[in-house]
Amino acid sequence: MALNYVWAAFFLIGFIVAVCKAIFLGQSGLMSDMINGLFDAAKSGFEISLGLTGVMTLWLGIMKIGEKAGLINTLSKAVNPLFRTLFRGVPKGDPAYGSVTMNLSATMLGLDNAATPLGLKAMNELQELNPQKDTASDAQIMFLVLNTAGLTLIPTSVIAIRQTIAVQQHIANFNAADIFLPTLIATFIAFISGMVIVSIFQRINLFRLPVLLFIGGFTALIFLLHSSFAHMPAERVQATMGTVGAGIILFIIVLFIAAGIIKKQKVYDHFIEGAKEGFQVAVRIIPYLVAMLAGIAVFRISGCMGYLVQGIGHVAALCGLNTDFVPTLPIAFMKPLSGSGARGLMVDVMKTYGVSSFQGKLAAIIQGSTETTFYVLAVYFGSVNIKNTRYALTCGLLADAIGLIAAILVGYMFFH
Repeated sequence: MALNYVWAAFFLIGFIVAVCKAIFLGQSGLMSDMINGLFDAAKSGFEISLGLTGVMTLWLGIMKIGEKAGLINTLSKAVNPLFRTLFRGVPKGDPAYGSVTMNLSATMLGLDNAATPLGLKAMNELQELNPQKDTASDAQIMFLVLNTAGLTLIPTSVIAIRQTIAVQQHIANFNAADIFLPTLIATFIAFISGMVIVSIFQRINLFRLPVLLFIGGFTALIFLLHSSFAHMPAERVQATMGTVGAGIILFIIVLFIAAGIIKKQKVYDHFIEGAKEGFQVAVRIIPYLVAMLAGIAVFRISGCMGYLVQGIGHVAALCGLNTDFVPTLPIAFMKPLSGSGARGLMVDVMKTYGVSSFQGKLAAIIQGSTETTFYVLAVYFGSVNIKNTRYALTCGLLADAIGLIAAILVGYMFFH
């Protein structure tokens, strides 16, 4: 419901401002600019979704191979000790662990839309263990918050969009994976924050070996990556980060395929089976992306987006802060409401400032390190008829806020 009002407000406010400018300032050409902007936005939305279709098809095909080869099940067993600590009330070896693992794995690989069906399955399995069917259980709240503060290893969708826009902007030798490490750091901070916040509410003792090993392991990985880049020139850091990100993606693809061949699976058939789902997921994005880009185009061309950004920038300047991050804030404001809306705003920033600019890179980091909290809460809890969500929204928004601050700071650290 909130998204309906936001989307309608883009058009109504933009139109009213344009009419006022035409009447009082004589800017009669603004209406024609807005119409042209609408058509351009529709074209861009389709082209970007079309580029995204290939990546989504590829990754869901690869994920299906990994599932059939048993690697997803192996991953589930590996994380069982950690999940038994975090998800109270879920018995050892319960099928819910497998669904939770697959959902978080899809989120980790940046397949936000593909993660939704897996998340719904996990929520339904957790609901079967819930003694109060209309009230969110502790395990369900932990799952939702970890989902909304999802740890992203590879922001696949964001990388695909950046690559598509770089082609449109005729940028040669563009490395769309250079946001890999910054996004990983920001999402890791948001993920740990969500875990800690929920644990405080649920009085879970996180000072246990599985949790400490997980936090310590990821912290060591990030520290190792960062220390390796610390003494490199900025240009080499970005190139190396892109190489690392691309290398991990290739390693996962080869690992899944090799495991399938070793287990004598029909890897090609499994890929096609999963790829069909990926095509459907990507196609479903088209109307949402076109709708949001159209609304944003009207709002931006009318000058309203500029007024909003200038207002926030003025406040930041009064506080003595660097204001280069301000144009990316609308993405953070929209992301808790709508992933497609935030995606549209991210695309708008990349098109306005350039996909290789600081603002373009920070927009990608914010998009990859925050989640659609209201959407996830409504869809996931709605799917099992949960009416009393308790403190789930509070914890989710707190984790989002910490993730946003982390994304901005990390963006400045790496790219400013």
